[in-house]
Amino acid sequence: MAMATNNFNSSAQVGQGGYGKVYKGILADGTVVAIKRAQEGSLQGEKEFLTEIELLSPLHHRNLVSLVGYCDEEGEQMLVYEFMSNGTLRDHLSVRSKEPLGFEMRLRIALGSAKGILYLHTEANPPIFHRDIKASNILLDSKFIAKVADFGLSRLAPVPDLEGAVPAHISTVVKGTPGYLDPEYFLTHKLTDKSDVYSLGVVFLELLTGMQPISHGKNIVREVNISFQSGMIFSVIDGRMGSYPSECVEKFLSLALKCCQDETDARPSMAEVVRELENIWFMMPESDSRTTESVMSNSGGKVMTPPSSSNAVKHPYVSSDVSGSDLVSGVVPTITPR
Repeated sequence: MAMATNNFNSSAQVGQGGYGKVYKGILADGTVVAIKRAQEGSLQGEKEFLTEIELLSPLHHRNLVSLVGYCDEEGEQMLVYEFMSNGTLRDHLSVRSKEPLGFEMRLRIALGSAKGILYLHTEANPPIFHRDIKASNILLDSKFIAKVADFGLSRLAPVPDLEGAVPAHISTVVKGTPGYLDPEYFLTHKLTDKSDVYSLGVVFLELLTGMQPISHGKNIVREVNISFQSGMIFSVIDGRMGSYPSECVEKFLSLALKCCQDETDARPSMAEVVRELENIWFMMPESDSRTTESVMSNSGGKVMTPPSSSNAVKHPYVSSDVSGSDLVSGVVPTITPR
């Protein structure tokens, strides 16, 4: 690991978290990897380290970051992952991002993230609740394919009891990130698959608005709900996204708010989330070009402009303070988010 990172040279460092520093490394066979090195007295200990190895080792999905290996000797703890050259989703949503993502790319990132989490909930055996889904734990590879990362706080889903009945939740100490925490889990300490749905819903709101989950004492879920109910929804859409088909944006936003319902039962399942995102994907202009996986994988970060008259004008969901003349082009005016 030291050789791969030029002895953990600061120039190789690509990130940092509560656990420690992350370095870009090149293994002896030329493989480029990300090496997560625990610092002494790190906030997460042996338990999280082993949890991540045990959970990730058997998991393989194109929307989950792959664990390449680990190091647990000479007082060092390191996890070695495939390298994700485009960093975190949070980096690309920040105001400092040089190339803002277009709506098509944001929708594709949402769909990839949801598919990765659906795999954890339904295909992993036993199923896994991630428990710390957030924009900084969704990484983007060279083709901007989204991959869910950081399983240090994840928990295995409940297993059947002696009678074969499966408990609906796990009772656990509340862990996660403020702004993304399922309020019902926070109050009752009952962790369910719907806790991940809530957190992903917050990520969807970030994708649509560019806002942080909590900023200047304001909560993104509450702020977007207020705008939604007052018919001013396009006033909170991220102006850096460029032009977009309004009907698709409204459906995506409606789904995000359903995911962020306070009551667990009011939220969709992850399978329903994936299905709805796929429906929105096929509603996009030129949807016939989106039917193949290869197109989805190689579309790059280009901003998409809807056709001049059809999609955007058909459903002019625009706040009352925008004059009709602005809609002639079929492109919803970009309004700077608050």
